[in-house]
Amino acid sequence: MTTDVTSTSLTSDLSQEEMLARIRRLQIRARRLVRLLFLGEYHSVFRGRGLEFNEVREYVPGDEVRFIDWNVTARMGEPYVKKYVEERELVLYLLVDVSASSGFSSTAATKRELAAELATLLAFAAAANNDKTGLIAFSDRIELYLAPKKGVQHVLRMAREVLYLQPKGSATDIAVATDFLMRITKRPGVAFLISDFHARGFEASLRLTAQKHDLSAISITDPRELELPRAGLINLSDPETGAEVLVDTEDSRERLRFATASAEAVTRRRRLLSGLGIEEIALRTDRSYVQPLMTYFRARAGRRRATA
Repeated sequence: MTTDVTSTSLTSDLSQEEMLARIRRLQIRARRLVRLLFLGEYHSVFRGRGLEFNEVREYVPGDEVRFIDWNVTARMGEPYVKKYVEERELVLYLLVDVSASSGFSSTAATKRELAAELATLLAFAAAANNDKTGLIAFSDRIELYLAPKKGVQHVLRMAREVLYLQPKGSATDIAVATDFLMRITKRPGVAFLISDFHARGFEASLRLTAQKHDLSAISITDPRELELPRAGLINLSDPETGAEVLVDTEDSRERLRFATASAEAVTRRRRLLSGLGIEEIALRTDRSYVQPLMTYFRARAGRRRATA
């Protein structure tokens, strides 16, 4: 018997009411997680755009001399220092892969569905901190750009688009997304690149983007992309290219070759991102994303406190 392994369609026969109910459930889950787990962590790990003057106060031992306001000091006859506070408002950019491979799933959720939940979670965390969020949905082209805004309705629209957008392209071109981000932004921001990273030739663009923005990567993998089950003859179909190959999964050598090639791809991705100074949150569709996200946020918060 031959089994076909292909992508799962996100554009099923869902009615408008079913789509709205699904987005509503996503909203409830994301807001609950933000409130219980991520809100304080989000606020503590991302820096504002800079420092802004707040007030002048009397000098106390331990204050840095470079902050002395010499004009006020001369006028008052005793030293005064300038007090600055961090300009808190940030702009968060979500670069979300909606290529054909994002629809693949051997579990209850496709990679694209998981990406939608992650994007919604991060957007609600940003909204709770009064930050703006923008969306760049991409395949081998820019499929949709939503300029950064605030507000619940904006977040819900982003969730809807990530879930139900009908992409015109099928392949994945990460450089298209990062180049676009560089073109539309004048000031540094925070960016999350959410993708399965089934792409090539994006290293140079990613390097430039990471130099300007606080860029993190969220890689999403389905367990069947890492190893094959023993299921007889399987017809593997690449949703992005349409290429097909027949694999005998009863052959242990075939399964080993597949697993080895998959592990090598994961290692290359990790080395590439690490070499560019980009933190990776590696997620799987068959496992909870809560702990990996918390580990990421807490590690960043710890490093920031240590630096401060």
